Amino acid sequence: MIEAARLLEVIRLGHPTLRAVAEPVPEEWFATGRLADLGRNMVRTMIEEHGVGLAAPQVAESIRLFTCWVPETDDEPEIPPVVFVNPEIRPVGNDVEDGWEGCLSIPGIRGIVPRYRRLKVKARTVEGEPVSLTADGFLARVLQHEFDHLDGIVFFDRMTSTRSLAFEPEWEKFVLAGEPEGE
Repeated sequence: MIEAARLLEVIRLGHPTLRAVAEPVPEEWFATGRLADLGRNMVRTMIEEHGVGLAAPQVAESIRLFTCWVPETDDEPEIPPVVFVNPEIRPVGNDVEDGWEGCLSIPGIRGIVPRYRRLKVKARTVEGEPVSLTADGFLARVLQHEFDHLDGIVFFDRMTSTRSLAFEPEWEKFVLAGEPEGE
């Protein structure tokens, strides 16, 4: 299924679509294959680009749709690729944690971003079916990051300080190498 999908161009910071507020997906689009095709193409692009999320504005489609995928780790099972259409998110509680983020539209850079630890998501599938879930940890971080793209926000905008910004090779060499096993 993913193999039949097209690889899309991921636009970079500076493209005006990344800073625009995306439009809701129109109701009539759910009755067509347009959303399914876009979702399939975005999932392929996200995986091929080694990402864990991709929002429609990142492929120059100014609509409220994003996809995410969380690979299996020692601590967590895989969350297969999923596409969220017209999502709404709200935090559960006030707990916020700092964590490292990168972005396919800002390649090669990492920074520390505060995000809510837990949130609820309501959205629709590409077929128009309602979906809701509660997410925490890394999945909650990914969902917030992708949701931000729908409002023209990039992770730089959420950082409380730019002092943590690092190019990926230096981040891998100095930050990851300095973290204890399992972090």
